Amino acid sequence: MLETARLRLVLPEQSDACRLVRYYEENKEHLAPWEPLRTDEYYTEGFWLAEIAKLRDDFLNDRSLRLVLVDKSDPDAPILGQCGLSNIVRGSFQACHLGYGLHHRAERKGLMSEALSALIAHAFNSMRLHRIMANYMPNNERSARVLQRLGFVIEGYAHDYLFLAGKWQDHVLTSLINPSWRVD
Repeated sequence: MLETARLRLVLPEQSDACRLVRYYEENKEHLAPWEPLRTDEYYTEGFWLAEIAKLRDDFLNDRSLRLVLVDKSDPDAPILGQCGLSNIVRGSFQACHLGYGLHHRAERKGLMSEALSALIAHAFNSMRLHRIMANYMPNNERSARVLQRLGFVIEGYAHDYLFLAGKWQDHVLTSLINPSWRVD
């Protein structure tokens, strides 16, 4: 668990399945332009019970770290968002991809910048990663601003990068390098 001034970032447990269903149902339209097409099964408790087991196994095996954002003053309240590090590669790369999403009612409060600052600090200090890559669609100005505020640098542009919202989408490629990475 990571904490910020207003948030707790926690690895979901099986008991969070219903809250995840609710989060994704309430944000279906809001998140649709940025995500793969979802089947009806995605919005079921059974799907999320299996997904939570998978993401916990991925965490234990150093493949990813996917967290949900909850109000620090009321951790049992509805989920405010999610963020995570995926595709963790060790060896000579020491890198991962960053992903995130926020409940439509939680936007414009600085919560995602707050959450990602804590996650990045954890990735660089505790996980000892060297590079975090985050990519966004050119029309996603909010993501562009969040990443710029956090210090991410544009490294390129990828045509037809991900299949989202039912079609191949271009992406701006960015990264953030750990300035204090060293070999122990």
